[in-house]
Amino acid sequence: MSIRRRIATVVVAFAVFAIAVMIWAPTVGSTPISLARAFDRSIPWDDNVDAQIFFVARLPRVLAGGLVGATLAAAGVVLQALLRNPLATPFTLGVSAGASLGAMLAVSARLELSVLGITSIPLASFAGSLIATAIVYALASSQRRGLSTNVLLLAGVTLNAFFSAVILFVQYLADFAEALRAIRWMMGGLDVASYVPIIAAIPFIVVSFGAFAMMTRTLNLLSVGTEAAASRGVDIVGAQRLAFISASLATGAAVSLGGPIGFIGIIVPHLVRLIVGSDHRIVLPASALFGAAFLVLCDLAARTVMSPLEIPVGVVTALIGGPFFLWLLVKRS
Repeated sequence: MSIRRRIATVVVAFAVFAIAVMIWAPTVGSTPISLARAFDRSIPWDDNVDAQIFFVARLPRVLAGGLVGATLAAAGVVLQALLRNPLATPFTLGVSAGASLGAMLAVSARLELSVLGITSIPLASFAGSLIATAIVYALASSQRRGLSTNVLLLAGVTLNAFFSAVILFVQYLADFAEALRAIRWMMGGLDVASYVPIIAAIPFIVVSFGAFAMMTRTLNLLSVGTEAAASRGVDIVGAQRLAFISASLATGAAVSLGGPIGFIGIIVPHLVRLIVGSDHRIVLPASALFGAAFLVLCDLAARTVMSPLEIPVGVVTALIGGPFFLWLLVKRS
């Protein structure tokens, strides 16, 4: 089988799985609904409870889950190739901590700002992720010898710890209601009230995925080593910058939409590699599609396992990802 046919076969298989999950998930919940009735235009909207539940309550949540899952999984693939570290995640470089700090400050300051229907928390979260990205990038490129992946990793881990300390300090100063609201957001959740935040995040994610698509062959070479990539004519510094900036932009947009949902960026890429191998031309699109389905399924479990109580989806992914991460560490050792 040629590589193009193999890529097409794998992508179609994962796409069918993702689409099936995203169609089925909105029909499941404390109130079962019928898709046929939800799409029946002969029933007036005010009388069609199934349509209201599907389009207003559940579909935005499923779309947000698919978008966030795909983005975090793809960003994980890119960062693992960039850093040549299979344990790297989209949150390794401090982007998530910066986004969380921005959201925490917005909650504590009780900002009521709204731009085009987007509330202050996702706006502050995205701004925080951009600031964190700028700081890490400035530190990693300060030696004027390109982008140092070692400094990139160390700066990201250090900034992550620093921002986490600032978040705890702000929580300490906040009142109980503000602290509880911020903690709930930082657990990760897909309780999207409308389509506006999804539409707002899409342009940044589309730009990032466009950059990812341009780098699939380059990622194969970078994952082997910079010397091997340079010998094949790859612009190492340019490729590293594009990978870091696009992955950080994608992570910031995803976190602003769903909060810091952990472990997607490490679980999904490794599961996909076990199935399809290590060629990034296949791993990247397959991880994005499987990440979308995986997070939607995790969110489905979060809202149904203990119904009517809803578990933050970040807790579900952590319960799955923690043991998986430990298994991965033991396997690699």
